[in-house]
Amino acid sequence: MSNFLAIDQGTTSSRAIVFNSQLSAVVDSQKEYKLSYPNDGWVEADPADILNTVKETVSNVLKYDNPINACGITNQRESTIVWSRETGEPIYPVIIWQDRRTHQLCKELKESGYEKIVRDKTGLVIDPYFSATKIKWILDNVSGARDLADDGKLMFGTIDSFLIYSMTKEKGHYTDVTNASRTMLFNINNMEWDKDLLDLFNIPISMMPHVQPCDGNFGTLDIDSKSISIKGVVGDQQAALVGQNCFNYGDIKSTYGTGCFLMVNTKENIITLEEGLLTTVGYQLNNEVSYAIEGSIYSCGNIIQWLRDKMKFFDNAKDSEVFLNGDGNSKNVHFLPAFNGLGAPYWNSDIRGGFYGITQDSDNTDLITAAFKSICYQTKDITDLLEKNNIKINSLFIDGGMTANKTFCQLLSNILQVNISMPENIESTALGACIVSQIAEGLPIDDLKLKLERLYRPDTASISFYESDYLLWKEYIERTISTIK
Repeated sequence: MSNFLAIDQGTTSSRAIVFNSQLSAVVDSQKEYKLSYPNDGWVEADPADILNTVKETVSNVLKYDNPINACGITNQRESTIVWSRETGEPIYPVIIWQDRRTHQLCKELKESGYEKIVRDKTGLVIDPYFSATKIKWILDNVSGARDLADDGKLMFGTIDSFLIYSMTKEKGHYTDVTNASRTMLFNINNMEWDKDLLDLFNIPISMMPHVQPCDGNFGTLDIDSKSISIKGVVGDQQAALVGQNCFNYGDIKSTYGTGCFLMVNTKENIITLEEGLLTTVGYQLNNEVSYAIEGSIYSCGNIIQWLRDKMKFFDNAKDSEVFLNGDGNSKNVHFLPAFNGLGAPYWNSDIRGGFYGITQDSDNTDLITAAFKSICYQTKDITDLLEKNNIKINSLFIDGGMTANKTFCQLLSNILQVNISMPENIESTALGACIVSQIAEGLPIDDLKLKLERLYRPDTASISFYESDYLLWKEYIERTISTIK
């Protein structure tokens, strides 16, 4: 039986999984690493930590000596690394996708009228979330960086590019179309780096990686005296789209990891919704490009980590389910999930998190339930926008670590009033990377079959409660935004 290696490089951990040709996990390894927060809204990581955790987890799964046909890589998108072409060493820590340090630059660009050109070319809104302003910040703030870039001595990459460069025999400088489409520098109409945008951000094209289809050839992984062809690269949320077998127009998935990302496949159609949702490349497989609409939520699983590590409400994330009221009652306490601002559809970098409605009668169960509901309500923000634009949601495929919480999944179904389908393997990002490498090896897409573990059906009796509670939460969010100057 054939085996495939999937490298899943996430926001707070790296994971390696060996899948067999039937898409069952044979062996896996995961290792966490730390993020740092040097200033308000800043989020960074040590590139060496990311690289070392990937190498360690890959070594762990290769010890079992399963013959590997090919490797697929999936990664946190938008996170930005700039490194020396001469030494291979990064010149600054990884600026993580959640980082908001460039929000003032983004405001200035919007005020100068650049939003339409960016939207038309990239499908994105002007926001610190994406890589372009992160690259510009590094070039403008790291001593000597601008001169080195102008001399062609620096390389930019999202995490996939850095891993490919650092771990392959060829030391190639590559990325795929999905990661490229998240930089705010890639024209999704002609599928090329855009000169106008590179000039706008003053970024030399010599820094940019060569862009390939998701099922391209990205070089040869060289680790522990083993050589494995990298036949697939795909950004994590697009990987989950593939992993959930969302290959048809209108197929919808939502991933609940560190952040939450809902994505709808629109096939060859580039559809732009003006209300704050993104248009992006879904994947390019077998020489065909499929586009997608995405709603990006910054805070999701990291809310649960915060409740665990900072608030000390429980010792393990799985214990949060004990404190989550299945009926959604938080005694009028609401949570604003904005550690680093709000994503879709608000796109507000200045707002910060908080609780509202706390009384002497409130307890940790109320606060925890309010926090979980805020994740569901942010999802409802997005699904309501989709339905407003005639994209009907009959069922939603979900994945990610948070979906191990069954009470949360039922709460989500009750709030959205749709069926929620959960796959047998909730790590759909890694599964998607595996599938892309299999497709590169000749597997027909039509042969893929998704194994579902559970279906959650909504409780229709709870509709009026959640509609009322959602409006109260929405008023709290909008009232808070209106007070920010």
